[in-house]
Formats: sequence, structure tokens, C-alpha cells
Amino acid sequence: MKTKKSREELQDDRIDQLGQVVKKIRLSLGLTQSEVAEALHVTPGYISNVENNRTAMSLRVLVYYAELTNTTLDTLVGLTQTDYQATALDNDIMRAISSLDRRDKEKLLQTIRIWTE
Repeated sequence: MKTKKSREELQDDRIDQLGQVVKKIRLSLGLTQSEVAEALHVTPGYISNVENNRTAMSLRVLVYYAELTNTTLDTLVGLTQTDYQATALDNDIMRAISSLDRRDKEKLLQTIRIWTE
């Protein structure tokens, strides 16, 4: 029988997934650990440790990472509030689009125009 998790346990689970989220976003932007480390003024080993959940990001680095990747803090730690879900979704869409080449962006725009007509 499953027991219902407390709010604290759910929050801990989300924080434990931060490394996976950080890696997924980095890869979706086509960035290397070294590039992210340089932009955040940390070592590539630090980024590796974060992505493998061996260390937690400091708040300072987390904020800079969010800015670097055009992502909200809520999206990074999985605590998106209902009021911010639309904004977080917009940011996720923009991040996904930014990795496309020009031709694919044009195709996507054509598709969106068809859907909204």
C-alpha cells in the first residue's frame, strides 16, 4: 500500500531531480559542461557533480543557470506554481525552439499558423 508523501518529502524528491533537469536543459541547448561552467564561473567538475546529484547548486549558481538557459527557477526545481505555469511553459517552448535551425523554425512557424487559423 502506498503512503501519501508529505509536502517536505515531495519537495525533497523535486530537489533530488535537479541534476537531471539541469543536464536535460544543457543538452537541449547544445551546451557542454565546460561551456556552462565557464559562463557560471565554476568548474566543469562542479557541473558534473550537480548533474549526477553529488552536490547541490548554490542559490547564486542556480539563479545564474536559470538566466543562462532562459528558464525560471520554478521550472528548474519543479515547484511551478499555478500562476506561473503559463510563463514556465512559454520559457520551455522558447528553449526548445532556440535549438532548432532556421529551416526547422520556419516549418514550425508554418505549423503554428495552420493551428491558429
